Amino acid sequence: MSSKKDKFTLKDKNYMKLALNLASARKGLTGDNPSVGCLIVKNDKVISIGQTGLEGRPHAEHNAINNSLEELKGSKMYVTLEPCNHYGKTPPCTNSIIKSGISEIIYGMDDIDKKVKGKSFKILSNKKIKVKKGLLKKEAKSLYDSYIVNRNKKLPYVTGKIAVSKNSLIYSKGTKRITDKSSDKLTHYLRYKNDSIMISSKTLNTDNPKLNCRLKGFEKFSPKRIILDSNLEIKMNSYIIKSSKKNNTIIFHNSSNNKKIQTLKKRLTLVKSKVDNNKLFNLRIILKKLYTLGTRNLLVEGGDEITKNLIKDRLIDKFYLFKSPKNLKTSGKHKFFTSFSILISRYKKKSKISSKLAKDNITIYKR
Repeated sequence: MSSKKDKFTLKDKNYMKLALNLASARKGLTGDNPSVGCLIVKNDKVISIGQTGLEGRPHAEHNAINNSLEELKGSKMYVTLEPCNHYGKTPPCTNSIIKSGISEIIYGMDDIDKKVKGKSFKILSNKKIKVKKGLLKKEAKSLYDSYIVNRNKKLPYVTGKIAVSKNSLIYSKGTKRITDKSSDKLTHYLRYKNDSIMISSKTLNTDNPKLNCRLKGFEKFSPKRIILDSNLEIKMNSYIIKSSKKNNTIIFHNSSNNKKIQTLKKRLTLVKSKVDNNKLFNLRIILKKLYTLGTRNLLVEGGDEITKNLIKDRLIDKFYLFKSPKNLKTSGKHKFFTSFSILISRYKKKSKISSKLAKDNITIYKR
C-alpha cells in the first residue's frame, strides 16, 4: 500500500494527461455522472482505454477493463476520478478492478460524492492493490468544475456568452453577424458541450435563432432550448416554436393567457414561475428548477439584461466575452453591452483564447 507522499514519475504524469484528455472529450455528455478517463498500462505499454459512456454509463473503468485484449494481472490503472464503490444502476467499479487482477491504481482526485469519497482507497488497499491519489489533482479539479457545482449546489453549471463589437454594441439593426466564422464554430462547440441553452423571449423575437449545434456530425447533440418569457410574448411563427417538442423546449412564464398556454402546452413544456414587481424572474429559482428537470450544464446566450442579472447574482460560473475588431453603426436602432464593469469586478480570473485563424478577441472569465 502507498501513501500520498509517494512521488509520481514523468511517465505517470503523461499517462494521467492522456486519461484527462479522454475525460475532457466526453465532458458535458455524461448526464448526472462525471466524465471519467481511464488507461490501463502493462510493461510501459497502454493496453486499454476507457471513457464514461454517453449519458453516464458504463463507467470508464468498466469500459477499460472490458476493452482489454490482454491479461490484466500485474497491470496499472490510471483514472481521473476515484472509482465508485457502491451499487447504483451499475455494480461498483472497485469490484471489477479487484476481480481483474490489476495490481496498482493511480487516480487524480477523490470523488466529492459522500457515498464514494475516500472509501475506494481503503477498499482497494485492503485487497493488496497499491493505490496512489492526487496525480495532477489541480488539472482534475478543473476538469470536474461543473460536477462539483452540480453536486455541492444542486444547480446547473452556468456558462455565459455574449458577442460585442469594438464599440461595445451587442446589437445594431441591419447587422446579422458580429463575430467571425472561427468564433461561430466555438459558439457551436459550446452548444455541443452544454445540455441546455437559455435565452429571453426578447432575444428570440428579435433574432429568431435556431439555438442548435451546427458542427458537422454533432447535430444530434444540440442542447435543450430554455426560454424566459414572463408574458408569453414569444412569436408563434418562430423557428423554436415550429421545431419544439416536449423534450427539447421549456418556457418559463407567469402569464394568465389561457388560450396561448393551452396551445403551447401541446407542443412543449411550460413552467409557471413567480416574477417580482419588475416582472423579472428569480433566476436562482429558475436554475434550481432546471436542475430538477435534468439540466447539468447550461449555456446562456441571452441579451444584456439577463446577462447582467446573472452576473450580479453570481450565478454564472464561466463567461465567454467575444469582442470583434469592427465597429457597429449607432445611427439606427442599437444596443450596448452594459455589464462589463460588473463582469470584471465579480470575476477576477481571466484567460484568453487566441488563434491565427480568428480575428476576434475571446476572453474567458471565472470566479
